[in-house]
Amino acid sequence: MNTPDKMLAEKLLHISAIKLQPFIPFVWSSGWNSPIYNDNRKALSYPDVRNFIKIEMARLIMESYPEVDAIASVANGAIAWGLLAADVMGLPFAYVRDTPKDHGLENTIEGNLKPGWKVVVVEDLISTGGNALRAIEAVNNAGCEAIGIAALFDYEFPIAIKRFREANINSVALCTYTAMLDEAERIQFISQAEGEMLREWRKNPDTWVPDKPEAF
Repeated sequence: MNTPDKMLAEKLLHISAIKLQPFIPFVWSSGWNSPIYNDNRKALSYPDVRNFIKIEMARLIMESYPEVDAIASVANGAIAWGLLAADVMGLPFAYVRDTPKDHGLENTIEGNLKPGWKVVVVEDLISTGGNALRAIEAVNNAGCEAIGIAALFDYEFPIAIKRFREANINSVALCTYTAMLDEAERIQFISQAEGEMLREWRKNPDTWVPDKPEAF
């Protein structure tokens, strides 16, 4: 079935917003070896992909959190996605900084969130979940109620699932790592062997070392 998550996965793969290199891994800022690199901001340059994300993110939020009063994005990567969805839904929008601004009003939240509002936090990528949880804390500290997370892409790491469960926070995503791999194999973007390597990586991403390709 051609579901929205797999449709988005195909679009992101074709514009190289998702790059897969099982045998020549990327190195994340955490020091992890990774066979995947995700730069969803590339989608902003493709109107058809951008519009697809805009409509589907709004749909996902409305279906998952019908009581939402406002949208707050995690800066910086998720600002565009939250703003686009808020515009479709006709809702107030704000974004949450990693740290308070070091001048002026020293804001952590940019925009107006009224106390008592139910707020959905929009994230670009969910890996360990730390950035989203910090944004949720900031929203709650502002007197609002963060009712959940809506992400563009979720790696589905056990650590994030555990953190969200412990914080009693619901999280939904337009596209997941599992859906992306299934679609990448279906359209023969990667081989079955590469798909298996990518699945192994997600089990222990902090210690994963790639297999060397077989000699020909």
